[in-house]
Amino acid sequence: MKGCPEMELKTRKRLSILILLVGMPLYVVVSVSLMNWLDGRFGRQPIWVELLIYVGLGVLWALPFKRVFLGVGKG
Repeated sequence: MKGCPEMELKTRKRLSILILLVGMPLYVVVSVSLMNWLDGRFGRQPIWVELLIYVGLGVLWALPFKRVFLGVGKG
């Protein structure tokens, strides 16, 4: 079985739904707030810098939850 071996599939499914419905919107708000703070502090960055920051933040959120999401889509 992939994912967290100590957690049952049903528990991981519920936790993944909670992460996606609550955690993800909160993370988006924090990420956009961070970008607005950077804009106010240092001025508007070139588009490629902003893109790199958003891609980095997009990957960063998933790292702690990787084991929770593994195998959730399989029965």
